[in-house]
Amino acid sequence: MSSSGTQPGDQAAGIAGLRVSYDTGALDEDGLAATPLEQFRAWFDEAVAVGLPEPNAMVAATASVDGQPSARTVLLKEADARGFVFFTNLGSRKGTELRDNPRASLVFPWFAMHRQIVAVGQAELLPRDEVAAYFGSRPHSSRLGAWASRQSAVLEGRADLERRYADLADQHPPGSDVPVPPFWGGWLVRPDTVEFWQGRVSRLHDRLRYRARVTGAAASVPARLDRADDWVIERLSP
Repeated sequence: MSSSGTQPGDQAAGIAGLRVSYDTGALDEDGLAATPLEQFRAWFDEAVAVGLPEPNAMVAATASVDGQPSARTVLLKEADARGFVFFTNLGSRKGTELRDNPRASLVFPWFAMHRQIVAVGQAELLPRDEVAAYFGSRPHSSRLGAWASRQSAVLEGRADLERRYADLADQHPPGSDVPVPPFWGGWLVRPDTVEFWQGRVSRLHDRLRYRARVTGAAASVPARLDRADDWVIERLSP
């Protein structure tokens, strides 16, 4: 018996019995925007308007060359005609996996709205001038943190991390310039598919997907998220 007096089987039954009725909306073809970028911006604006915490938080899934998957939450920093942008330490696990296997899946899990968006596609490094422009816009403390953290590396303890940060703060006091770390950069995910998922009653969810007409080696020019002719709209079974 657990310390709370709950039997393991009781806990499992309790988890299995958790249910939410998805009855807040619908998504049909007539109401879908002509392009995935327009649809994303419309849903994103609604998420902001209802006060959803960190609507730009997304789960970024990557995989090693031998197929071992990994996932984590990162923050979207741009969504434009090219695709979706986030920034990270390039030596981190996700950075290493994207370098060796440049494919990613992004999930925006907007549970409170009974919605999610799933984008899957090719990943590429952002140009350094674009990285520098964003890095310079970050708070001073965040720029120092990028230097202090050897992301995904094993730490002996938190004191080691805080010591590095303190040393950097002495070298770069507030108001001083903090250069972009050479090991820090941005990734652009150019989707081949962007799916918009709306929960419905009886688990008969609406799933509408934009699929690029031409992908992979046959695509001499990547699909643009703002160009309707680049996409086919499909309804998927829930």
